[in-house]
Parts: sequence; structure tokens; C-alpha cells
Amino acid sequence: MRVYLDNAATTPLDPEVFEAMKPFMLEDFGNPSSTHAHGRKVRAAIESARKKVAELLNCTPGEIIFTSGGTEADNTLLRCSIDTYKLKHAISTPIEHHAVTHTLETLEKEGKIKLHYVNLDEKGHVDYAHLESLLKANPNALVSLMHANNEIGNLLDLEKVGELCHLYNAYFQSDTVQTIGHYRHDMKKLKVHGMTAAAHKFHGPKGVGFMYINKDKKIHQFIHGGAQERNMRGGTENVYGIIGLAKALEICYREMAEHESHIKKLKAHMISKLNATLPDLTFNGDSGNLEKSLYTILNVSLPESEENDMLLFNLDLQSISASGGSACSSGASTGSHVLGALYPESKRGAVRFSFSKYNTTEEIDHVVAKLAEICRVAV
Repeated sequence: MRVYLDNAATTPLDPEVFEAMKPFMLEDFGNPSSTHAHGRKVRAAIESARKKVAELLNCTPGEIIFTSGGTEADNTLLRCSIDTYKLKHAISTPIEHHAVTHTLETLEKEGKIKLHYVNLDEKGHVDYAHLESLLKANPNALVSLMHANNEIGNLLDLEKVGELCHLYNAYFQSDTVQTIGHYRHDMKKLKVHGMTAAAHKFHGPKGVGFMYINKDKKIHQFIHGGAQERNMRGGTENVYGIIGLAKALEICYREMAEHESHIKKLKAHMISKLNATLPDLTFNGDSGNLEKSLYTILNVSLPESEENDMLLFNLDLQSISASGGSACSSGASTGSHVLGALYPESKRGAVRFSFSKYNTTEEIDHVVAKLAEICRVAV
């Protein structure tokens, strides 16, 4: 049995999405910037996809800009909001995705901003009181905090942060790559200026994503060239990727309640089986708390062992695909910057299991049994 539990890295393409993309791979190949019939047909399809995404997020089509994925979207929102509004301070955490942390660190090295980190509690949750104190001391700042951490699944209160940012006139950007398609986001209610998404995280194709840019907080473009994407991103659009993204998001919203219930049951089952099977096991961040974490992620810490560096390799030998890393660095492995920030002294092995609608209870039982075998061998 080959089991795939690395859905936070990427998800399998939904067959319905592939069928929606096929005509634009084979027949409808026109350049959407062309004014002839071939181009007009493709342009109409892109705008229809944009309208569908906007409808699902309850925003206007002009607030949705298609990109190559979450990394480009994060870079664009961070760099261009700072440039457009002449922001001198940025507030974030050390456990954001590297698309955010590396960009902000680079901007600080370039002398464009002063970077401030919000305090985190022992589980990795944002200290909202400290966030407010930073906003008070540095009004008119950029705030970049992710909705759900991609490694430990901790959830941020977007409404609370949005209200604080509004109070202190801050530009609020949130990396929502792990939560778009898994939660409903109402952009008419959220005080968020920019959000990011990648289609391959919700059963769409790789190489395409989007950014939401609030119409009242427009930013300069990042990629120059043609006037594509409302003059916000130069370059011929990834047409079939965009079609696939919109279809994948439509399916997610159509089946969200059903899939959330299914995946939560899988996660709860795995937590129960792991606790009953493996001694001295802990869950990183709040990933073991169904109410406080992203339901698709479970990050597990195993007892200290010399074999921990081989843990993912041994799982792969058992035909189990997962990801992870330990807080400490060893050999070629640099470890996890998230776990390193939260548990700097830990020598435990860590595995991130992440679930999708395609996983089954039988797969979970199989993985726990194999993990127990590996741990017994390690001991």
C-alpha cells in the first residue's frame, strides 16, 4: 500500500479539474491578449474564472490577480505594499513561510524596512497584546501573518488582527495558501488588504495561484511587461492553470462541509491511534488540538533517537509519503525553522502528516502501524 500524507506540500489533481483544463490545452490555445476570435474566447474564459473566484471570496473580480503561485503573490504584496505606501516598519513572526520571512529579511538588509517579530506563546500562537504594542509603537506599518502555519497548522484570528491593523492604519497581508479552499473567506467582512493562494494546495494544478488585493489599497505592479492582469502582472497568462484553479476552488466550496468532516475524523482517529500506540509522543504547536489548528495538518514529535534523521527515509521505504524535520541541524539537513524557533533545544524527530479528501481510515491505521514498527527498530 502506497500512502500519501503530504497534502500540505501539494495535493493530487481532481479529475474534474483536469477535464475543465483539457480544452484549453488542446483546442482553445489562443493568446488571451489577441483581439481575434481565438484570443477573445480564451480571454472570456479567464474573466469567467476570475469572476468565479471573486464570487466565492465575496469580493469584486478586479480584486483577484492571477499569479504563478503563492510565493510570487507573497513577494508581490510585501514588496509592492512597502513601495507603494512608503512603509518603514514590518511586523511578522519567525515561523512564517519562507516566501514571507526571506522576503522581509531581504528588504531589511536592503535598508527599506525595520523588521519586528511578534512574540509567540509556547504553542506558537501570536501574542495579540504584543502585536498591538508593536502597532502602537510603529503605526502605518506592514503586518504579515499567515492564516494557518504550513508546518504546525496553528490558526490566526484574521478578524482580530484585521481590526487591530485597521485601528493603527497598518497594511495587513496574510499568507492564506494553506487555508484557501479549506475555509470560507468573506472579503467584505475581513479587514485584510492582501491574501495569497496556490491552486495545487486544493487539488488544482501547480504553477498557478492568485492574490487578493483590496480595491481601496491598491499597490504597484511587481512584474513589468504587458498590460495583463489589469496591468498588475506582465506576461501571458497561464490559461489552463487559471481555468483549473477556478474549477478546483468551486469544487472545494461545493463540497467543503463534507470534506472538512471527513478529514477531521481522519485527524482525530490518527491522534487517538498514535496516543494509544506510541509512548512519549507529543504534537508540535497546537496541531493536536482540533479546535485550534488547521484540520488538514498533524505535526508529530517522537522520542529522541539516533535514528530520527532517517525517519522520513524509513517511512518512504514503507511506501508512506510525509514530510517534516527536527529543530536541530545535522548533516545536510537544516531542520525546520518553525520547530527550531519553538523548540530550539529539541532533539526529537518530527513528522508532518497532512490529509486530503482522498485519504482513508485504513491508510491511517496502516501508517500508525508502520510508524510503530520503525520506532521499535530505532529503540
